[in-house]
Amino acid sequence: MTAAAADRADPSRSLLVAIDRYARSMYRLRRGNHVALLRAGGEAFPAMLAAIARARRTIGLETYILEDDRTGQRFADALRERAAAGVEVRLMYDAIGGFGLGASYLARLRAAGVEVVEWNPIAPWRARFAWSHRDHRKILVVDDEVGFTGGVNISDDYAAVADGGKGWHDLHCELRGPVVRDLARLFRATWIRAGGRPYPAPPAADAADAPRAGTTAVRVVDNRKRSRRGAIRRAYVRAIDRAQVAVHLANAYFLPDRGLRRALVRAARRGVDVAVIVPGRSDVKTVAFAQLFVANQLAKAGVRILRWDGPMMHAKSAVVDGVWSAVGSYNLDARSWLYNLEVIVEVIDRDVGAAMDALWFADSLHTTAFAPADYARLSWWRRALAWTAFRLRRWL
Repeated sequence: MTAAAADRADPSRSLLVAIDRYARSMYRLRRGNHVALLRAGGEAFPAMLAAIARARRTIGLETYILEDDRTGQRFADALRERAAAGVEVRLMYDAIGGFGLGASYLARLRAAGVEVVEWNPIAPWRARFAWSHRDHRKILVVDDEVGFTGGVNISDDYAAVADGGKGWHDLHCELRGPVVRDLARLFRATWIRAGGRPYPAPPAADAADAPRAGTTAVRVVDNRKRSRRGAIRRAYVRAIDRAQVAVHLANAYFLPDRGLRRALVRAARRGVDVAVIVPGRSDVKTVAFAQLFVANQLAKAGVRILRWDGPMMHAKSAVVDGVWSAVGSYNLDARSWLYNLEVIVEVIDRDVGAAMDALWFADSLHTTAFAPADYARLSWWRRALAWTAFRLRRWL
């Protein structure tokens, strides 16, 4: 019997082979999950609001950007309604991402019984204040049974154009199964660290009573501790280094460090199809210039760079060989690696990988390929700005 036939006859064998190849470790890799991919706010917001509406016990919502706009009001209304019904509701947002929030928005939430915590308030007089240390995660956990994470913030920017939003392109996912408990425990750890009122820890994901919702192996990878700062980056490098067929990335602020760039180039030189979708028009102009420099260097080395043609492309996702996938808040840049709180879900599953690849290929039809000749045609001052922005990439 061939290896492929053995894998088909024994799916658990196939999973173990895939885990051994692409994952750095089996630690906290939970089996028995279901993963549903959600494209942008048009799919993510309805699913998240529906989960909130069904909450019976607890809701934990953590977001980088929280705005007092139509989308922000929809979520505020949903949270207030559940709090009034006796559900324990906790909301945590980043001080920079929620900078424009009015006092009345937060007051209405608190008056309804929602507990609200601001991550790293803008207070330079505080001894431990760090302007650059932001909570960039996007997490929603309901009743420790259903979870969401990805790149979608609570803002009209991410809502569908048909719903009055800007239609920013992104990817989120809905999770069910034991891994949701890991997401819930991560939320709690950050909540307490930010000064939130302590509450009992959610049940452990490896407990005997952990619910099973499917067959997918998923791990929550975070960087909450200094010793784990590079955990997400290492997961990416491992998967890229073990790639045999394809590495397909979508990344909004794509400024990979030298080690990641080398991993991508090594894969391309092995004959792997390495391709990255980046924004065609970024919302951060300095990053856009720095990305031009990176794109030129990688394109010369055989990495395909595809520039998104539509509204802002904000996704942070990856799929390797149609087996290993990642969805989360992590940009391949210095800020995500060194400063921000981030989270991804690492998924090892052929069905999810096939769905990720299908989404990626559909997106690639709405891109324009970048070539070194495009960089050469730029004016000298644009190339100079690109070089300068790249040298400053650690602070962008």
